[in-house]
Amino acid sequence: MLSSAMDSAFEPLRGKVQIIRNEDDVRQGLEALLRLDPRLAPIVAEAGAIPLRLREPGFAGLAHIIVSQMVSRASAEAIWRRMLPADGLLTAEGYALLHAEAWREFGLSRAKAETLSRIAEAVASGRLDLSGLCLKPPGEALGELTALKGVGPWTAEVYLMFCGGHADVFPAGDVALQNAVGAAFGLAARPQAKTLVELSAVWSPWRSVAARLFWAYYATKMRRDMVPIG
Repeated sequence: MLSSAMDSAFEPLRGKVQIIRNEDDVRQGLEALLRLDPRLAPIVAEAGAIPLRLREPGFAGLAHIIVSQMVSRASAEAIWRRMLPADGLLTAEGYALLHAEAWREFGLSRAKAETLSRIAEAVASGRLDLSGLCLKPPGEALGELTALKGVGPWTAEVYLMFCGGHADVFPAGDVALQNAVGAAFGLAARPQAKTLVELSAVWSPWRSVAARLFWAYYATKMRRDMVPIG
């Protein structure tokens, strides 16, 4: 759940950039989606509860998303636990001060370690404001995030969804999401990212709720959690 301070910061954006802050916003989004696309009704009925899954914006939130991109969720969570300092608060300043070989002790790949170091240095120096980024329009925020070497569209989109609360972001490159939409609509083949971008256009300005819906639907069908972060 977002803190009250960040919740207050989002308030001026109501009516400008739609922000998801609580379960009521998700319900509002689902109601709007059913009006936009009645085909979603049976999917909503089968998906069950749609998890909110919001984390605080900032370095720790983005770092967790990057670490979560592992073959095994258990491996990712083990690495994350090793990365957390004794007080449990991972900050950009603290990460930037780690010794050069700390990533090996954590179990990170060199590529992920270099990405995290670049982000930590940018945040610690003030060149990147990850909380302020969440208050910008999605296109602008995505552009700033993906300008960082090692931060791809999926990482940026998931950060804006689950840390920024942006309501109109759809990570079309997510394979689980592609499988979910393909299964829900009975498509002969899993839709690729470009196709999914086109399919998701009808769900704007609630595409983030649509993504949550399809992940929940596929989790129900596959009996496992398909959401990229917990």
